[in-house]
Amino acid sequence: MPDSLPLSPSGMKFGVGQAVPRNEDPVLLRGEGRYTDDLQRPGQLWCVMVRSPYAHGVLRGLDVEAALATPGVVAVYTGRDLQAAGFGTMRCTLPLPGLINVERPALALDRVRFVGDPIACVIGETRDAARDGAEAVLPDIDTLPAVTEAAAAAAPEAPLLYEHVPGNQVLDFHFGDREKVEAAFAGAAHVTRLHLRNNRIVVCAMEPRSAIGEYDEATGRYTLHVGSQGVFGLRNQMANDLLKVPTEKLRILTGNVGGSFGMKASAYPEYVCLLHAARQLGRPVKWTDERTGSFLSDCHGRDHEVSAELALDAEGRFQAVRLTTFANMGGYLSTVGPLMGTMNFVRNIQSNYATPLIEVATRCLLTNTTPVSAYRGAGRPEGNYFMERLIETAAAEMGIDAIELRRRNHIRPEQLPYKAASGSSYDSGEYTAVLDKALREADWEGFAARKAASAARGLLRGRGIGNFLECTAPPAKEMGGIRFEADGTVTIITGTLDYGQGHWTPFAQVLYQALGIPFERIRLLQGDSDELIAGGGTGGSKSLMASGAAIIEASAKVVEKARRAAAHLLEAAEADIEFEPHAEGGARLLIAGTDRGISLIDLAARLRDGGALPEDVPGSLDVRHVFEEAPMAYPNGCHIAEVEVDPETGMVRIDHYVTVNDFGVVVNPLLVEGQAHGGIAQGIGQALMERTAYSEDGQLLSGSYSDYAVPRAGDLPSFAFHSHAVPAKTNPLGAKGCGEAGCAGSLPAVMNALVDALSERGVRHIDMPATPEVVWRALQEAAA
Repeated sequence: MPDSLPLSPSGMKFGVGQAVPRNEDPVLLRGEGRYTDDLQRPGQLWCVMVRSPYAHGVLRGLDVEAALATPGVVAVYTGRDLQAAGFGTMRCTLPLPGLINVERPALALDRVRFVGDPIACVIGETRDAARDGAEAVLPDIDTLPAVTEAAAAAAPEAPLLYEHVPGNQVLDFHFGDREKVEAAFAGAAHVTRLHLRNNRIVVCAMEPRSAIGEYDEATGRYTLHVGSQGVFGLRNQMANDLLKVPTEKLRILTGNVGGSFGMKASAYPEYVCLLHAARQLGRPVKWTDERTGSFLSDCHGRDHEVSAELALDAEGRFQAVRLTTFANMGGYLSTVGPLMGTMNFVRNIQSNYATPLIEVATRCLLTNTTPVSAYRGAGRPEGNYFMERLIETAAAEMGIDAIELRRRNHIRPEQLPYKAASGSSYDSGEYTAVLDKALREADWEGFAARKAASAARGLLRGRGIGNFLECTAPPAKEMGGIRFEADGTVTIITGTLDYGQGHWTPFAQVLYQALGIPFERIRLLQGDSDELIAGGGTGGSKSLMASGAAIIEASAKVVEKARRAAAHLLEAAEADIEFEPHAEGGARLLIAGTDRGISLIDLAARLRDGGALPEDVPGSLDVRHVFEEAPMAYPNGCHIAEVEVDPETGMVRIDHYVTVNDFGVVVNPLLVEGQAHGGIAQGIGQALMERTAYSEDGQLLSGSYSDYAVPRAGDLPSFAFHSHAVPAKTNPLGAKGCGEAGCAGSLPAVMNALVDALSERGVRHIDMPATPEVVWRALQEAAA
C-alpha cells in the first residue's frame, strides 16, 4: 500500500482533487430515488404506533378491545407481547466506568418516561385503518410529576425516573487532574467564567423515519428495510441485542436516505414491533412516521448546561480550561447518549490551542424528555464553541486583542506532532496561517466602514471569529470490496453509508486514481448487510478516511492478483509484469520493455470466462478486504461572520460569511464545500433559531414546524469557502474529514459576532438560541 495517494494532475478529469459533480444527483433530481417509504411489499400491512400522552406515569394497563374491533385492524401488540416473545432491550453501549445503564424495552411495560414513549403498536390492512385503531387504544396511566432540565433532575426533590438510578444520575464523569487544575486556577493572573447553554435540537431530517419488516418462515430469517447510517452495525445491534438471533438470520437493506445527522444510526422501538408483527402475521409490515411523531420520537441532539472556565497568565497564555456540565440524557439512554458531554468535550475543548491542563466534570442525568443522541458533530462543535466564547470574553476582560490572544496560544507547526492534554496527538496543521488567511479573505480591516454604514441605517453590526479544531471518530474496521461485473462495470462494496453526503462520486475518484477504472464504469454498493464482512457506518466525519483507505488497500490486492494472472496469460514472469493504471486506452498490465499486455477490464473478463487455471493463478480479480483501523484526524479552520442587529426588533441578519478550512487532501472540492455549507446552516439554526421547549409537565411545546424554526434559504448569506490544506499523516489519503466541521466553526463565529454587535449597548453574553425575543430582551435589560 502506498504511504499516500497523490493528487491527480489537473488534466485528469475524474482523479483525486477534481470537482466532479455527484453521480447520485441526476437520479435524485428526476425523483427516481428509492427511499424506504417508496417501497411497497406484496401483501403488506401497516403499523401505527400508540404513544404516551404524558411525560411521566405508571402504566396500569391498556384497553385494546375497541382497537381490535376497528374495521381493518389485524392485531394490536403491547410491551407484554414483546416481552413474552423474548425480545431484548436497547441500552447504552459505551464502556464508561461507573455508568448505571438503563434497559429500554421496545414498548413500555410499567412506566412511561416521556411524551411520545411508545406503549403499543396497531397493525391494519391500510394505514388509515391502523390509525383509527391506534386512536381507539385506551391507556390507563397514573401520572407522576415530571422533570425536563438536567440540573433540575439533580435536585434532591426531583421526581425519580428509575428506582435503581439514585438522583436520576446515570454517570458522574471526570477527566483531568483535579489538584493540578485547581492549582492552575488559584495561581492564574486572570480567570474567565461563563455559563453557557448548549440548546436542545430537534434533528428535522428531511425524510421521516420509515421501515418495513419481513419474515421468511421457511428460513427463519428477518429482513428490515430501513433508513440508516450503516447496515452492518445496525444488523449487529438488532440481531444480538433485540431479536436475540444469529446475525445471519437478519438482513438490513437501506436505499436512499434523506438526512440523519446521527439520529438514524441506531435501533428504534418501531423496528422490533415491525419484525414481531411480520413474524406473527406472515405478511410484510410497513411503518412511516408523521412529522409530529418524528419531533416526539426521533432522538434529539445537544442539551447541556455548562459552566466554562479559562485560566490565563499575565501575558494571556492559557494555563487550564475547565468544564462543569449537566448533560440531559432524556427518558432513556440512547446507544451513545453520554458520549457528547464526556469524552467528546474532553477531546475538543482544547481546539488548536496549547492548553496544558483540561478538566471536564459531567453529570449525566435522566429527564422526562425525548432521549438524546448524536447530532452533527456530537460534542465537537460544542467544545469549540465553549473555548471560543471563553477566548473572546477573556480578551475583553484583559484588554488584549482577541486575534492576538489566539495567535499567542496557537500550537505552532514546529510543535507538531503535539500531544494534547486530552490525550490526542495532533499530526499536522498550520493554525495561525489559517486564521490569518481568514482575516484577509473577510476583509477584516474594512469592517469599520461597514459598521458605520450599518449604524447610519440604525443597525448594530458585529464580527465574530470561530477558530476550530475537531477530533474525528477514529476509522475502525471497514470493508473495501472490489467486484468486477460481467457487464464490464466495477462495483465498490463498503460499509459506510451515504445519507445525503454523496459517497459514490468521491469513492469512485479514489478507485479511478488507484486502478484507472473508467469513471463511468464504477458502481457503489453500500446498503445491504448480506454483502458486508465489516462496516463502521457513517458518522464522526470518518467515511472517506475509512472507506478511502479500504479502497486503496483493496486496490493494491487487485493489482497483486492481476499481475499473477497476467503473467500466466501473457506467458511471462510475474516480476516482469508492470501495472499502468492510467495508460492510454485504460489501465493495462504490460510485459516490461514491450507493448505486449492486456487491459485490466479484459483480464477480469478472461478470468471469468476462462477454463481451468493453475492453483497459483487467481480465478478472478475480485477482492473482499477489511481495512483494520487508523488514528483519528484533526480537521481545523476559521470562520468569520458579520451580523447586523435591528435593536428595535431583535432581528439578526448574517450579512457576510467567510470560512477557511484545513481538511487535508480534498478528494472532491465541490462536495466538500457543499458539506461545509450544510454544517454552517445547521450551526446558524442552532445559534439563532432552534429552540426545543417543554412545559413544566413535560409536554413538547415546539412539536411542529409551526413552533420550531429551522433556517430557510433567505435566512442564510452566501458563504465564501477557501482551503488551506495540510495533508493528514494518519491515513493513506491524507484526508481529515469535513462533514461536521461547518457546525464547529459556525456556532462560535455567529455568537461571537452577535455579542460583538450588542456589546456597544452593554451586552456581554447571550445564550443560544438568540431568537429576536431573546436579543430584544437582552438589549432592554442592558438599557435598564
